[in-house]
Amino acid sequence: MLISDSRGDFSTDLRLLGIAGAAALIGLLSTGAAYVLLRLIRLFTNIFFFHSFSTVMHSPADNTLGVWVISIPIIGGLIIGLMARFGSEKIRGHGIPEAIEAILFGKSRMSPKVALLKPLSSGIAIGSGGPFGAEGPIIMTGGALGSLLGQHLRITGGERKALLVAGAVAGMTAVFGTPIAAIMLAVELLLFELRPRSLLPVAVACVVASFSRVYVFDAGPLFPLQTLSVTPIGLFSCLLAGLISGGLSWTLSASLYKVEDLFGKLPVHWMWWPAIGAIVVGIGGYLQPRALGVGYDVIGDLLQNHLAISVVVALLACKAVMWVIALGSGTSGGVLAPLLMLGAGFGAILGPYLPGGEPKLWSLVFMAATLGGMMRAPIMAIMFAFEVTHDINALLPLLTACATAYGFTVMTMPRSILTEKIARRGYHIYREYGIDPLERHTVEEVMTQKVEAINATISTADALSTYFGAHQKHRAFPVVRDGIFLGMLDRETLLKEQPASDAKPVGDLFGVNIPVMAFADETCRTVATRLAVHRLERLPVVKNVQSRELLGIVARSDLIKPSLTLFDEEHNYEQFHHGPFGGSRKN
Repeated sequence: MLISDSRGDFSTDLRLLGIAGAAALIGLLSTGAAYVLLRLIRLFTNIFFFHSFSTVMHSPADNTLGVWVISIPIIGGLIIGLMARFGSEKIRGHGIPEAIEAILFGKSRMSPKVALLKPLSSGIAIGSGGPFGAEGPIIMTGGALGSLLGQHLRITGGERKALLVAGAVAGMTAVFGTPIAAIMLAVELLLFELRPRSLLPVAVACVVASFSRVYVFDAGPLFPLQTLSVTPIGLFSCLLAGLISGGLSWTLSASLYKVEDLFGKLPVHWMWWPAIGAIVVGIGGYLQPRALGVGYDVIGDLLQNHLAISVVVALLACKAVMWVIALGSGTSGGVLAPLLMLGAGFGAILGPYLPGGEPKLWSLVFMAATLGGMMRAPIMAIMFAFEVTHDINALLPLLTACATAYGFTVMTMPRSILTEKIARRGYHIYREYGIDPLERHTVEEVMTQKVEAINATISTADALSTYFGAHQKHRAFPVVRDGIFLGMLDRETLLKEQPASDAKPVGDLFGVNIPVMAFADETCRTVATRLAVHRLERLPVVKNVQSRELLGIVARSDLIKPSLTLFDEEHNYEQFHHGPFGGSRKN
């Protein structure tokens, strides 16, 4: 039976234009939020380390406090603990897991408190020397802005999720100037789908943020770099870099959650944990002042190989310990910048010994591979490294190393640094995406075409005895008049009519209301949802709503057939042998 197929590649409507328009506004708001956050970091850096009320950029490494510098992160930690205890506990952590949790388990709803307190707390945490980046906080802040706007619009939960993610990645775009990497962050980590209704708003928000950021931030790449093309032997160096970066990702992630477990055993309220962790930050900052704060200047020096190896080793050791303990204490800060510094540092140390490329290339490669392996987002990491440097010669080494690091962590780590935090709250996230088998098949492919129907002219008494007696085959049957579907009839409906109307034709039991039906060219997923919403077991399949010509019946049991096809594709191992004339046989 041939049915005219009106389906397209995507499911969408004109509402998409309205959501995209809202996303454009969110792109502007997130850019403004990024500007405010970075100004707050500068303000609190000057207040804490230089005792001046100014937003002029100063590195905390330039302070002249001496041993008193140890107290600064502790003061910041105390303030963060109080804000989390009496403001909102949601400000704790590095932002991205909290955004994922809101998307998957909170109907993409975030509170105004988060939008206000997250940038403020992050500004205090980083401004007081916390070894964090601004990207996690701005992702959560931008996401909160998108969610809040979505809550004031009459939209679905899926559309609100698109606005939340649009705000999150627009904030990242504004901070780093990396719109493509931000879109890939959405695809690989936040959206949990790839549909026009989510991808287009995200792209619009990133485009708006990218164009508008030049009015508040410096234009051009954050870490401009130009390296030479690698030689063929560089492939082995890239593979080795990916494996080492994957091992670094595993070590950092495992260490972080070991530290978090240790904090959980302390006999004090979690409000005090950030201050306790900040003791280590203060000591590390005293020993290595450049390990304090965001450290974008340090990342730039590492990428350009401007630091001696001995300096890099000491700096990395302090940064790693400070970051793991501070983040494990539950303070507010991001993971991206510390990962960039640690990865670039490993590349700076090992680069002189890797053949096939110049030493500064390997700092970039290690930086991206560590990021991609740790966050399980290799494409995002590749594009991020390219967009912050504009080094096109590095694309192939980046692809090789990031894919290798990603494969290493997938094989050795059940969860990433982001999803582990959510799992510890009792939620499991499955990050393998695929086309739903119910989307790949239409109702026509699985429905039963030979339908046992009840003629509308027979009486209710005859219908009850004939179709609903001791040998009843189905719970409900379609009623038709001259092949036209009228409705589904079940035993309960007939018993309500008994015994007063035994002679009444069953066709008279149905009014003018349009019954619930399915259509042959609809996807199985659409019909499965309809069965669930109406709590039905079977639906009649008709040609169209005007004619109501009955074509078949689709039942819940029919909808498992696509899953059997998928099971066969995934679990039946086959081997084909091709003959000399193109034929083949299967073993």
